[in-house]
Amino acid sequence: MATVCWPYFDPEYENFSNRMNPPRVSVDNSSCHDCTLIKVDSVNKPGILLEVVQILTDLDFIITKAYISSDGGWFMDVFHVTDQQGKKITDSKTIDFIEKALGPKGQSTEGVKNWPSKRVGVHSVGDHTAVELIGRDRPGLLSEISAVLANLHFNVVAAEVWTHNRRIACVLYVNDATNRAVDDPNRLSLMEEQLNNILRGCEDDEKVARTSFSMGFTHMDRRLHQMLFADRDYESSGVTTDVDCPPSFRPKITIERCEEKGYSVVSVRCKDRAKLMFDIVCTLTDMQYVVFHATISSDGPYASQEYFIRHMDGCTLDTEGEKERVIKCIEAAIRRRVSEGVSLELCAKDRVGLLSEVTRILRENGLTVCRAGVSTRGEQALNVFYVRDASGNPVDMKTIEALRKEIGKTMMVDVKRVPSNAKAPENRGWAKTSFFFGNLLERFLT
Repeated sequence: MATVCWPYFDPEYENFSNRMNPPRVSVDNSSCHDCTLIKVDSVNKPGILLEVVQILTDLDFIITKAYISSDGGWFMDVFHVTDQQGKKITDSKTIDFIEKALGPKGQSTEGVKNWPSKRVGVHSVGDHTAVELIGRDRPGLLSEISAVLANLHFNVVAAEVWTHNRRIACVLYVNDATNRAVDDPNRLSLMEEQLNNILRGCEDDEKVARTSFSMGFTHMDRRLHQMLFADRDYESSGVTTDVDCPPSFRPKITIERCEEKGYSVVSVRCKDRAKLMFDIVCTLTDMQYVVFHATISSDGPYASQEYFIRHMDGCTLDTEGEKERVIKCIEAAIRRRVSEGVSLELCAKDRVGLLSEVTRILRENGLTVCRAGVSTRGEQALNVFYVRDASGNPVDMKTIEALRKEIGKTMMVDVKRVPSNAKAPENRGWAKTSFFFGNLLERFLT
């Protein structure tokens, strides 16, 4: 029998270009008087834009402008960024992290490994179990979820909760009284059963709600987008009466065809806010679209973003049905994070049942939570709740003052109005809607 000879392929070939042309990252504080320029030059690869934007977003940078070009084999980005106070990025440790995180992966140091991130999964945050919930939202639901976990002696050490189009998605990190992850299948099964019963309410259809335990390493905000997208929350995103997002925030999205280059051009104009670019790029990526060029800019309180895209199979958006679906999905992604009204920032000593106690008090005062961030640093629990009246009316400040007096007996409380007509950072001071783990929280506790 003749010997068949197959061509040899070096398994490291795919990484050859990266080794020959490692990413080049520069942090420039001299070219612009009011912002820092972060420039990234790298070999192009799938998902690289989202990876870069995700890192900048996790550092709570405000992206005021960006120029993206990744046509062909090379990826070139320029980001104009500031910190949450609108100032340049001058901290040497932060700059060092940016250069290492976006640069050649071989340069990673222990400092980078220990830098806080927002990832879903047991192994990413230590001895915790990640629980994912999705279902139909209703007033008091978060309180009921928290009560179930407290009754089962689970402590919520971190969580992120989004609501949109009467749907709720949560990612919660829990552990037991010994601060260890829960791996007892009987306890997990009981938790899952009781949470599913709470989420379904009077409905028997299993599609109405579900609970799952995450063991992966998905970025938390991206995971929430994926959960709501899979739940098809975008199908009614054009209903302007949805109390989750006021009509004043409704974005204007158009899709046209660039005949010369063979792209579909997605144009978005809406009120600017933190993490807007991440939410849009995340959605396009998860919908299997590739961004070849993009221009991002802020014009006063408004943002203008333009993306030149194709589907991963090389096709443009040629049918009206596909265009309509992309527009609805981007609009939903923008609106999931929008909140108007009042935010409550709470700081207290962490303990089992703390989240249940706070959400119960909110429910008893006629308030419902439309978005929340829960975190812990050592023995301190740091929580932010965006609340509204359970009937959909503006929150009565007398209710807030009574609430502050009741909760203030055992914890620090700060009440803020969320501006509806101006660009404003999501997070200021010690409390953060999007939480981090590790050393970064020291800046907010000191």
